[in-house]
Amino acid sequence: MGRINYNFNNKPILNMDKESSRRSFIKKSAVAGSAALIIPTIVPSSVFGANDRINAAVLGLNGRGKSHIQGFMSQKNVQIKTFCDPDMNILKERQKSFKEKYKADVVLEQDLRRVMDDKDIDVISIASPNHWHALTTIWACQAGKDVYVEKPGSHNISEGRKMVEAAHKYDRIVQHGVQLRSSPAVQEAVQLMRDGYIGNVYMARGLVFRWRPSIGDKGFSPVPEGLDYDLWTGPAPKTPFTENLVHYNWHWNFDYGNGDVGNQGIHETDLCMWGLDVGLPTKITSMGGKFLWDDAKTVPEVLTSVYKYPDENKIIQFEVRPWCTNAEDGATVGNIFYGDKGYLVVDGYDKYQTFLGKDRTPGKSGQDGGPSGSEMDRGAGGTDGHFANFIEAVRKHDASILNGPVETAHLSSGLAHLGNIAYQLDRVLTFNPKSETFVNDKEADAMLTRNYRPGFEVPDQV
Repeated sequence: MGRINYNFNNKPILNMDKESSRRSFIKKSAVAGSAALIIPTIVPSSVFGANDRINAAVLGLNGRGKSHIQGFMSQKNVQIKTFCDPDMNILKERQKSFKEKYKADVVLEQDLRRVMDDKDIDVISIASPNHWHALTTIWACQAGKDVYVEKPGSHNISEGRKMVEAAHKYDRIVQHGVQLRSSPAVQEAVQLMRDGYIGNVYMARGLVFRWRPSIGDKGFSPVPEGLDYDLWTGPAPKTPFTENLVHYNWHWNFDYGNGDVGNQGIHETDLCMWGLDVGLPTKITSMGGKFLWDDAKTVPEVLTSVYKYPDENKIIQFEVRPWCTNAEDGATVGNIFYGDKGYLVVDGYDKYQTFLGKDRTPGKSGQDGGPSGSEMDRGAGGTDGHFANFIEAVRKHDASILNGPVETAHLSSGLAHLGNIAYQLDRVLTFNPKSETFVNDKEADAMLTRNYRPGFEVPDQV
């Protein structure tokens, strides 16, 4: 198969080599459609602690942070030294459960800047709210730490590009938390499409049909004891405290989250782009709204976005449905790819099936831990496998082996951001993927970034 090199025009350049294995191709194509990948020099293992141990810190402990703890602790010779969260109540809960499960203690910090100053910390994982992801990644790179950052990598397109610049400038390993990229079955599905199994793949769909009830409107209330609300707010606008934000429903407020397209949906935007082998689009349109509840959400409950690639002659359709709905070919969260010989369905994170021809004849299928639809070896998948890939890249100081490198964090998050901008402006947008700006549209360009609170600015020069 082919080795993929990259230029700064978001275009992969294929150098065909028949000796390359399928698995090698998937590894090397992980950044398809991205900007140039800078390969760091090798750093000797002696930079780590005693016995080659890697010391980690987990930032953000309420939601995905719990999976990050498991992800790190499932790796050989990796130890979590520090938990960091602006809510001391959450910190103490996680410390207690950590002691019980792992028979070890951790340092507790509320201010992530103290973690950056700790020279004993080698790697950090970021599971904080979306509005913190990019700035934390940049600070960590500047502090010489490698990073595993939850999806979406960024809260807006501009800061996503700054993440890429910081990772390259400071020669850091940055993995995006889209664990389906480490699924052997999903890798196999992408390989089948590269091999032409379903023909010319011209369209991808992303499906996010998740049960999302009303969040109500809880109004303002005093800040709970133990929560540093100023630190929780960070780069975002400071508003009176409301339980509609802390700890999960910030997802549904544009100041902090990005709706479900920027929550669950980043897995699916990422796979759409990976499967089609594209970068950012040229034409974007979105429609949606709030049709079910009069609650405190500022994001749409229902969203349909379309992304067109005239040069590549491809298209992406993305849909969010929050309530009673049907599955599509068995998938409620996943992707469907359409080719001129058939179509391929990825259901969730770890399995796929194909249907061929007009009669939809079942073709190859695969699932992690199950029989393979091709010759590909099956390895560890899921969050643990994605962390294993990250730790391997950290030990070797080799970004080329990452399954979810920083470029993909920027691009897959950027696709979601473009859809949200089109929804908010309620019109078709024309975008230049090379300059990462809109064409003659100052109003849309203003939404590529945000106003940051003093002390929490994403820098122009990282």
